[in-house]
Amino acid sequence: MRARSRGTRQVRRLGVIGGVMALMLSAGVVAAVAAPAPPAAPLVPGTPCTVTARACVDLIALKAWLVQDGRILRGPVPVSIGDEYDPTPPGRYQVEWKAKDWVSREYGSPMPYSVFFAPGGIAFHEGSLQTSSAGCVRLTRDNAIAFFDYLQVGDEVQVHSDVPAGG
Repeated sequence: MRARSRGTRQVRRLGVIGGVMALMLSAGVVAAVAAPAPPAAPLVPGTPCTVTARACVDLIALKAWLVQDGRILRGPVPVSIGDEYDPTPPGRYQVEWKAKDWVSREYGSPMPYSVFFAPGGIAFHEGSLQTSSAGCVRLTRDNAIAFFDYLQVGDEVQVHSDVPAGG
C-alpha cells in the first residue's frame, strides 16, 4: 500500500505542476515567444539611414549625407574609409567632440575639421579620397567644413555596411 500512496502522490504532484504550467502558459507568463520589435524609424529617402540620423554613411557606396528632420541637407558626397586592417566601424554613434585643427596622436597626420563620433578616434575629417584611412571617414575640404559646421556634440551618426537587397 505504501508504494501505491507514493505513486498516487507523484501523480498528483505532476498533475498540479502541469496545471500550474498550463495556467502560466495561458497567461503568457512562461511563454518564450519574442514580443514584436517596435517599428523602426522610417528611412531617409535615398540613404540607408533612419530619420533620427544627423549624419549618414554608406560604407558600401562610399557616400555620406547630412540630414535634418528626415530630409537630406547635403549629399550624397564621396568619402574614403578604412581598409580591412583598420575598418570604419558600422553602427549608431553620437558626436563626441570636434576639433578644427586636430593632428592624429597615433599617426602624426593632420585631421582638419574633425568630428569625432566612434571609439578609437574615428572621425569625419578632411583628407584624401584616393587612399584608405585608418578607420576615419575622409571628406573633401568643402564637405569636411560643412560636416564640421553642421554637426554638434550629441548628434546621431549612423554608419551602414548593409548590402542592398538583391545586391
